[in-house]
Amino acid sequence: MKIFIASDHAGFGLKSEIIVYLKSKNVDVVDLGPDTDKISVDYPDYAKKVAEKVVAETCLGILICGSGIGMCIAANRYKGIRAANITDLYSAKMSKRHNNANIICLGSRITAPGLALDIVDTWLSEKFEGGRHQDRLSKIS
Repeated sequence: MKIFIASDHAGFGLKSEIIVYLKSKNVDVVDLGPDTDKISVDYPDYAKKVAEKVVAETCLGILICGSGIGMCIAANRYKGIRAANITDLYSAKMSKRHNNANIICLGSRITAPGLALDIVDTWLSEKFEGGRHQDRLSKIS
């Protein structure tokens, strides 16, 4: 499994923790930036990088900003992306089961690191149920 990950300056610290965690689980995680939190960067630039890779390589992505909202809005502008802003385990589970989310967005200012890692685990462990849910996703496409 390959996961592309990026953040803005606000999400940099949480992004770093998630990368270490995923690598410890032997997940192929690719960091698309930024490389520091010392300068302010624009979240749409990083949402674009991840969204384009997720579509091109049919894989998964994680985006982190202060609230997760900006990244989610920006990522969902790309055809083929189903990004979900996740703040709890139930949403992580259902975003995959019913919505087949291929990107999750996290807010570093509202989600503690431990919960963020549990969210990532939950999302990655779930499977899309298909059926009536696929019919609904097809209407969006």
